[in-house]
Amino acid sequence: MRVLLTGSNGLIGRAVLAFLSAGGHNVFCLTRPQSLPQNRMIHWDPVAGTINKGDLEDFDVVVHLAGETIVGRWTAEKKARILDSRVKGTRLLCESLSQLHHRPLVLVAASAVGYYGDRGDKLMTEESTAGSLYLSDVTKTWEEATETARENGIRVVNLRIGFVLSKAGGGLAAMLLPFKMGAGGRVGSGRQYLSWIAIDDVVGAIAHALQTDSLRGPVNAVAPNPVTNREFTKALGSVLGRPTIFPLPVFAARLVMGEMADNLLLASTRVDPVRLRESGYEFRYPELRGALRHVLGKS
Repeated sequence: MRVLLTGSNGLIGRAVLAFLSAGGHNVFCLTRPQSLPQNRMIHWDPVAGTINKGDLEDFDVVVHLAGETIVGRWTAEKKARILDSRVKGTRLLCESLSQLHHRPLVLVAASAVGYYGDRGDKLMTEESTAGSLYLSDVTKTWEEATETARENGIRVVNLRIGFVLSKAGGGLAAMLLPFKMGAGGRVGSGRQYLSWIAIDDVVGAIAHALQTDSLRGPVNAVAPNPVTNREFTKALGSVLGRPTIFPLPVFAARLVMGEMADNLLLASTRVDPVRLRESGYEFRYPELRGALRHVLGKS
């Protein structure tokens, strides 16, 4: 296949690029102009709204993962970049793809389980409504930005990705140092649910979505066994062989991280990957401890 990939420098993008390239597919990276020139690279500027549509012709599929990292203090400027990088970039890409003579058959576009917001212990499926947190609003608008591609005959999959387990980056990598030092612990009450997924299964879900014609619209990319923050903390401590006796109180999380704490650390999102499961996807790492042992090289 000829594959167009955005976000190739991110945690998931790097893994997808390696996987598809190893599989013999011709992968071209759509990147911003400041990226170092490499073979099979196409430039765009989603902030400025510029792209050469001719460069997008004749791709079989598109995997769209680009977006400002949500990690960092959520100032007004940071929140604007989080929203604009996702919505403006997705809208530009989808409008451009829709105007091509030879459109791709499928677009797999990143989304997030942040769509559901803080929902306690209620089990969320793809049919559930959006939540009311900032990330819920961002994700809802992000998905709506793909509508142009859908209306023009491209099969669109909005992949709602959970907490990605990888030691190469993301939330788990940031947690490793304090946990290895024995300073890890639950956050707040520890009762809030975390819907996680191993990096291998994120890549597997993307590949599955590209090849499965029945998949379209929102698809939850999470493992089938979400856990509470307390359970996650105990599992990570066990795999690392370290105690987890230093809880992070709610006020401290908010003091250090501000609004990000309420959206990421304290929100409870229990998600079921109904459409992935019913479409025949088999998770390589459905259980948390096995996933952690794998990604941390403890197996």
